[in-house]
Amino acid sequence: MKLRHALPLALIALTAFGGCRPKRRPVTTPPGDTTGVVIDNGGGDADSIRMANEAAERERERLRAEQERLDRERLERETAGAREALTDIVFFDYDSDEIAASEEEKLRLKALVMQANPGLRLRIEGHADQRGSTEYNLALGQRRAEAVRAFLANYGVDPDRFSTSSFGKERPLVEGEDEGAWARNRRAEFVITGGEVRVVPQELRP
Repeated sequence: MKLRHALPLALIALTAFGGCRPKRRPVTTPPGDTTGVVIDNGGGDADSIRMANEAAERERERLRAEQERLDRERLERETAGAREALTDIVFFDYDSDEIAASEEEKLRLKALVMQANPGLRLRIEGHADQRGSTEYNLALGQRRAEAVRAFLANYGVDPDRFSTSSFGKERPLVEGEDEGAWARNRRAEFVITGGEVRVVPQELRP
């Protein structure tokens, strides 16, 4: 073969060889992956991929920690609300131990919290206003505490989870000698004596 024919054939062979060389595949992230993990498909720099993966892992950890913080704060708000419902004061009419209709919702919420948290225990403390004798008001306060326990038992809460006591007129909530003060002192108060609020009923969630 003459030289002038051999040279063009060599150039054609070189061009064909170069055109058949496989292309380097790009570094990609799998479809639908939102974690930011970088996958090496054969063409990425190893150090860059490692650093990108580490950065993605740090971001995931930050997001997990942030979500845990938000969950804790939400639970704290909800359990605080449930504890407030448990200790919400119930008021009575003058010289009465009957549960007023206006107070029934308070007791219903207490029952829901108690049912959701079987370990809880409450002490119910009965009080009276300043009128009448010490002995009479001690008895009236006790009847009020027992009336509350019976009401909660009717909602399915074991009455043994409650203790009762009476302070009569000895611990006024409000000082005064008028109906405004007396109305605030005719009451039952609640003290958590055992257990913790761990489950919050749906009705008490914000």
